[in-house]
Parts: sequence; C-alpha cells; structure tokens
Amino acid sequence: MSPTTPAPIFDVDGLLRSPDTRIIVCCGSGGVGKTTTAAAMALRAAEMGRRVVVLTIDPARRLAQSMGLNHLDNTPRAVPDIAGDGSLDAMMLDMKRTFDELVETHSDPERAAQVLENPFYQALSSSFAGTQEYMAMEKLGQLQRESEAEDLWDLIVVDTPPSRSALDFLDAPQRLGSFLDGKFIRILTGPAKGAGRGLGRVVGAGLGLAAGAVKKVLGTELLVDVSTFVQALDSIFGGFRQRADETYRILQQPGTAFVVVAAPEPDAVREATYFVDRLTEEHMPLAGLVLNRMTLPPGHGLSAEEALVAADRLEKSGEHLETAAMLRLHADSMRSSARQNHVADRFTAAHPEVAQGVVPALADDVHDMEGLREVGDLLAEDLPRTG
Repeated sequence: MSPTTPAPIFDVDGLLRSPDTRIIVCCGSGGVGKTTTAAAMALRAAEMGRRVVVLTIDPARRLAQSMGLNHLDNTPRAVPDIAGDGSLDAMMLDMKRTFDELVETHSDPERAAQVLENPFYQALSSSFAGTQEYMAMEKLGQLQRESEAEDLWDLIVVDTPPSRSALDFLDAPQRLGSFLDGKFIRILTGPAKGAGRGLGRVVGAGLGLAAGAVKKVLGTELLVDVSTFVQALDSIFGGFRQRADETYRILQQPGTAFVVVAAPEPDAVREATYFVDRLTEEHMPLAGLVLNRMTLPPGHGLSAEEALVAADRLEKSGEHLETAAMLRLHADSMRSSARQNHVADRFTAAHPEVAQGVVPALADDVHDMEGLREVGDLLAEDLPRTG
C-alpha cells in the first residue's frame, strides 16, 4: 500500500529557530530513539543561538556521555563546547528528589520532615505506578516557571518517560491526584494513632467488614503510616491536581510542539498512530513525526530481484564472488527499505497531514557531540523515504 501523495516534510530547523517555539516534547514508544532525538534537537537549537534546557528521563544515562558531562542529575548543568552564541543545559529527572522538593516547597519544615521520613511516602515517591510520569510533568512546569521568572531559557526540550504507553505522562497526574484524593486514602485520615479510629468511622458507616479486610491485608502498621502520611500531606493535597492542570494547559498552548518519534517497525508505527490520535484528541500541538533508523535505498541502480539474479550468475560461474556478495547486500538493503516504507506508508495513509522527518540507520551508536550533530544534520536534510 502506498499513499497517493508523499507526507509533508518536517521543517525541523524552522521549528527550532522560531522564537515562538518555547517547549518541544519528544514522545514515542520505548527504544525508538527519543533520547537521542531530543538531545540532537536541543543541541542544534543551541547552536542556532537559542538558550536551551533539555530534560531527559533515560535510565541508560547515555545523554550525559554524549554531551561530554560526567553525569546528569535533577539540576540543569551547562553543556560545554557549544558553537555560536547559544547555550545548552542538560538534566536528568530524579523522580524521588523532585517529589521531595515538591514536599519541601509546599510544606513548613516540620510537616515536610514528617512526610519525607514516612515509610509510605518513601515507597510512593520511589516506585508507585505513574509517579515518574507525574514528576516529569511537575519538573516541566517547574522549569517553565523558573524560565519565565528568571529569563533562563527560551526553549525547553523534554524527553518523555520510557513507559509502556508513552502518553502515560499525560494521564499520570490525574491518576496520582485521584489516588491521593480518593476515598480509600481518605478512609485513613485519622490521627497517627488512629488508624483504628479512621477505620472506626468506616465501621460506623456500615463498612466494617471491608475495613477489617483492609486492615487484615495491609496490616495496622501500614495503615498508621498511610494515615500519618495523608495528614502530613494535607497542606499540599490541593496542589497536585492544580499544578498538573497548569502544566497540561502549557502543553496545549501554541508555543509547545510535540514531536512523535518512531522506528520503521509495525509496533512502533502503530503506537505512533495512537500518539497522534491522542494528541489530536487532547488538542496538543503536533509538529511532526521523526522516523529513526530508516534504511534508505540508493537513488539508482539494480532492483532487489535484478541484484539477486546477477549474484546467482556470478556465484555459479565461480568468479567475482566479492561482487556477488555485495549484490546480495544490495538486495537485502532494497528489500529492507521496501518493508520499512510499506510500514511508514500505512501511517501516512492514516495521517497524510502530519509532516515527517527521516533519520537513516547509522553505522554506530551516538556517543558524543559529533554524533548528536550528525543526527541533527540528518533531521534537517529533508531526506526522502523512497528512492
């Protein structure tokens, strides 16, 4: 299946250069190159003269190495050796530290200490489903507020969490806020020694059996921890959803641009289609799709079938075996390119209006600034998908 018309070309340089572009969010399924794409775009924008900060959520921590930094943490660090008049800061989300900062900012010291030392909070801030995605949104909002207040950056680039669904970062704030505001948690809002008192109110409401089951399954000690945590957190309860809503509105504003990153594989392109549909549904501004690791065919030469026929003849003759091997590699490349284009064409047929950029498969992994510059150059080259 081939689209009747090619997809529009993704003008990456136009996006990066425009002063109207204030936030770029790179999203896509895991393993498609979001981190590299985000870093390459951030570096390219900085070397165009922008003041950029890139936020990554990459457990492999490749970004620090590729940018010449020993390590990244929750604080933006200046990237050295930026050409031109721009600047680039880089940071990596520390989920727990961001949650700790949130508690410290919105609580008095005594209340904050109670929360930070609470076992239930420590588990929640380290491993609760959706916490990483929520904190990514929290950190984005924090960077945006700091940038406006202190005129630090004019472009924020975000690499979204490597979740099973890469749009979890849109849903997680509401899920976490609903959990913390939910009836189950509110059952447990009695005094620290009053997990039983909190449960007593439930018993009085006719839910004694349910409360007893909760106590039996979770244990009194955990109920006390949860109760203490919720009471100590009262001062910031309303802030969770409010700040998430504010960040959500930032993501919908014209100065934000979403870039969907995919590999030319059925599952990744299927996920990219879902991302585009969801972003459209949520009125999020979509800039384009980046297809990473494409096999680009030569602009001329033998077809795969012709190359295989020629290889067969040479091998039967017993001569020019190296040429025969090269012909077979050429045929494999042509077939791979055809398969990848077929997969990408399915996306184009579903979303012909979405601009596309192509980054061909590289011989080596990106591990330094020159590699990031190469990716940025390739993104800006308007490479065709078909030969």
